[in-house]
Amino acid sequence: MSSLSTILVEGLTYHHDPTRPPSLRDISLHLPPGSRTILVGANGAGKSTLLQILAGKRLVKNANIRIKDRDVFRDSPSGVTFLGTEWAMNPVVRGDISVSAFLDSVGGYRHKARRDHLLDILDVDLDWHMHTISDGERRRVQLCMGLMAPWDVLLLDEVTVDLDVLVRDELLTFLKRDSIERCATILYATHIFDGLDSFPTHVVHMRLGYFVTELTPWPYDSSAVSTTPLSLYRTALHWLKEDREHRLGLERQGRKTRGARRNETVPTDSETFYKKYDYHR
Repeated sequence: MSSLSTILVEGLTYHHDPTRPPSLRDISLHLPPGSRTILVGANGAGKSTLLQILAGKRLVKNANIRIKDRDVFRDSPSGVTFLGTEWAMNPVVRGDISVSAFLDSVGGYRHKARRDHLLDILDVDLDWHMHTISDGERRRVQLCMGLMAPWDVLLLDEVTVDLDVLVRDELLTFLKRDSIERCATILYATHIFDGLDSFPTHVVHMRLGYFVTELTPWPYDSSAVSTTPLSLYRTALHWLKEDREHRLGLERQGRKTRGARRNETVPTDSETFYKKYDYHR
């Protein structure tokens, strides 16, 4: 099976805290070369944790995790790019340096044709200074930096959240074409599904650290639930509603509840404290 899968995960269970339930439970995943897979799941479903493990950022000992048939931790494969949201908040990339100098400092001159193509797609000004631009503009620089070297596997964690609609659409078009032309593999976690219907080859539904729906070819066969084809947005909305109902069922069985605590008669410690300093009464 590994020879047929660019990304292979078997028997992955992961604990952030050994005293608490696992963040990932018995995850298995086989992504073929050239596939573009969307991870669908509510906040806290485990999508970011899975991507970080695949990128080698979290150590796992008792699971088979391979990319390009190489062990992620013991024989790190080349050609793997991980782009997450935390990059734009790093103080190192908020310094007084021009975008041109910044990209050259990370090897942009070695990939001039791809870098220039991405600069056009992402509408980046080489004279911007990293400490003066917006979060969205900084995100564009991150994407240019991360994508200018050809990749075999691309792991994306919500990196389009800051982009305007036009730039996001042109970026997704570039990524799809790049994936097709070079048979490169993409695994993408996002909560923005508008305009994504033609992008993925597969979808996966995560809930509370496990796969509810295994790797499923897209377009999704909606004949069982609808007479018209479902959009990715409608499919995700349907799955997330099921996730909430599942969680509410667990709460009715004794799991800790979320939301307002309308039955509380004793004020919280914070409520008692802040009432002393409430000057708006």
